[in-house]
Amino acid sequence: AEPQTRAGIRAARRLAGGCWSAFWDYETPKVIVVKNRRLGIVYRAVQLLILLYFVWYVFIVQKSYQDSETGPESSVITKVKGITASEHKVWDVEEYVKPPEGGSVFSIITRIEVTSSQTLGTCPESAKVRNATCDSDEDCVAGQLDMLGNGLRTGRCVPYYHGDSRTCEVSGWCPVEDGAAVSQFLGKMAPNFTILIKNSIHYPKFQFSKGNIETSEDGYLKHCSFHADSDLYCPIFKLGFIVEQAGENFTELAHTGGVIGVIINWDCDLDLPASRCNPRYSFRRLDPKHVPASSGYNFRFAKYYKTNGSTARTLVKAYGIRIDVIVHGQAGKFSLIPTIINLATALTSIGVGSFLCDWILLTFMNKNKVYSHKKFDKVCAPRPSPGSWPVTLALILGQGPPLPGPCLAPAPMDQGQSRSPAAPPALGPRPTSARSEQMVDAPELGAGPELCASAPPHPDSQPSDPRGLAQL
Repeated sequence: AEPQTRAGIRAARRLAGGCWSAFWDYETPKVIVVKNRRLGIVYRAVQLLILLYFVWYVFIVQKSYQDSETGPESSVITKVKGITASEHKVWDVEEYVKPPEGGSVFSIITRIEVTSSQTLGTCPESAKVRNATCDSDEDCVAGQLDMLGNGLRTGRCVPYYHGDSRTCEVSGWCPVEDGAAVSQFLGKMAPNFTILIKNSIHYPKFQFSKGNIETSEDGYLKHCSFHADSDLYCPIFKLGFIVEQAGENFTELAHTGGVIGVIINWDCDLDLPASRCNPRYSFRRLDPKHVPASSGYNFRFAKYYKTNGSTARTLVKAYGIRIDVIVHGQAGKFSLIPTIINLATALTSIGVGSFLCDWILLTFMNKNKVYSHKKFDKVCAPRPSPGSWPVTLALILGQGPPLPGPCLAPAPMDQGQSRSPAAPPALGPRPTSARSEQMVDAPELGAGPELCASAPPHPDSQPSDPRGLAQL
């Protein structure tokens, strides 16, 4: 057992030495130059297209040489000013702006339906509620509660507010909205309402901050109005201007309501001066106006008060223009890491031209077989010697040496044969084949791989080599 252990240690050392020696080997690809103009045109055209793509689109348009940050930290403060009048009263900001806090989302009321003096009691249900119409008390179930209705049914069938129809009686806030609502339009002067949108952004990766109000002149915002060229940093917009830029008709939008988005885009190239980082405004309608089932925008609220010791309220269904201020952007600044990565990608992608041309060369060209023989050399592994590392690995794994490959090896001489000197080569020119000949350097005996033979010798054939020519 001890000699076997020592033999295994020696084999492991030989294996480690062979791997360490092979680690420092250098490999280089074989280069073949094909003189074909059409194939060369395809190769250069593919390279040119790849180069143009990376230079123009990747580096100039996308600016991939920069480190970027999307989604800036943002704050929005809004303020609306203006007054308007309806058929019965004058409305100021405190009444037609909901909510009044001045956030990034707010509504400007342009039309209302008012149901005044609602008190807790019994009254006919709205005819718009499902199964609310009736002919007798038997059609109304006492205690039934419809989630889309206005109260708890009492079980009585009573006349409706107007007309000859009858509906089930309910207990709740009476009269219901459909029975006594009065419409009032507030949008007559609404296009002249002014909206101040104060916005500031911060890119934490680059420690860059900026706002859409830059001037320090006192009272500047009191007499300016937004203009993309002359007053870019005066973020005061008229409501009519916003609706017009969104491509909507103001009168129609004021009656049905809708949602308008004010988009502020901060795309900043921080390799340039900070003065080149400017906000860009765009406006568009956000709600689906062409879907009748969900078009428009409205909401309800109530105002409560005391009358004769009992609680009463005024119910208001408001239609309005909701403004959503949306801020987004992207900042970029030169960075060495993305530049190196994209340059390496560009240089690697140029190799696609070689792959495409190799495929054309070996598939569609007339002499594709000749090109294939020139491009690929078939090389066999030599007969392993007992000291080579494949045999050593096989010994460690407890296996015999691998079988020799199909390569031709020099035939050994019989012991009975005498060692006679080799015959001199025949003089005169050697015959050449009609086809092109591939020149291959003959390997040295016992060093490096051997070229595969075109056809292996027949196993039954006995070599007749009285003068030992097989050893040459």
